[in-house]
Amino acid sequence: MGVLVYAESENNIIKKSALEAVSYGKALAEKIGSRLNCVVINCSEPNILKQYGTDKIFNITNDSLKDFTSRSYSNALQQVIKAENTSILILSSSADSKYLGAHLAGFTDGSFISNVVGIPDNLDPFTVKRSCFTNKGFSSTELTGDIKIISISANSFGLIENNGDGKIEDFHIEDISSTITVSNIEKQSGKVTIADADVVVSAGRGLKGPENWHLVEELAEVLGAATACSKPVSDMGWRPHSEHVGQTGKPVSSNLYIAIGISGAIQHLAGINSSKIKVVINNDPEAPFFKAADYGIVGDAFEVIPQLITKLKNRK
Repeated sequence: MGVLVYAESENNIIKKSALEAVSYGKALAEKIGSRLNCVVINCSEPNILKQYGTDKIFNITNDSLKDFTSRSYSNALQQVIKAENTSILILSSSADSKYLGAHLAGFTDGSFISNVVGIPDNLDPFTVKRSCFTNKGFSSTELTGDIKIISISANSFGLIENNGDGKIEDFHIEDISSTITVSNIEKQSGKVTIADADVVVSAGRGLKGPENWHLVEELAEVLGAATACSKPVSDMGWRPHSEHVGQTGKPVSSNLYIAIGISGAIQHLAGINSSKIKVVINNDPEAPFFKAADYGIVGDAFEVIPQLITKLKNRK
């Protein structure tokens, strides 16, 4: 029962979520008595995977894989799966990996499960624990396919260093021509991304206008956090839609989520519910967010945030 992890990268750099997937893969490999292999695509630093228990790293370098499409990446990974007789494939929680997992399951007659939060309870039958109902509950799901494809929920397992041999081998793939052409990709630069952030600072209409967003950015800078916003804020054009978090935006699974001037609509709460610690700052003590938060501050954000920034800077 071979275990393979696809270690996803961005701008040729291994993503934090990929290191969590490798940590999970190592724990699973030890449980079933298997070696842990990883595969990287157009990655400039595969050596970092050695720190997390990888026994072998398959390095794929191919210009046809410069831009992600589920079809082309699926074709490449299928070749590794077949060559290594893989029975378990571990993916991270990114949108790309979820597209990829579904695609691979269809082409390999495998079973794909997302939002997994723990090592399998049973190996026969192969049963995993996953979050469901917008992270308000858990389910135990049995995977019956010959190849089990697992996507790990962000920040559910953590990063566990465990030095391995990490022998790097170039893996040459056959033709992966695709009918899909990527014409343009726009990416943010110089900022912590919401998907990989341990801390997210988010704000809503309580900030009264885009001219006040410097408070959010200053607090995020002190915390090394990503910035986010509620749906009304992005709809009004105060912030880009790429920062909209919630059930209809980007899901957040950070270790700390700070909500400033966000009342707590059910769609927003559903999208951030899997964050471990939730802090709300609002001048309305009846705001629904207070019922979901671990910590709350009732006060004017324009008074609270500057004081919080000062305290954090002094503490550093």
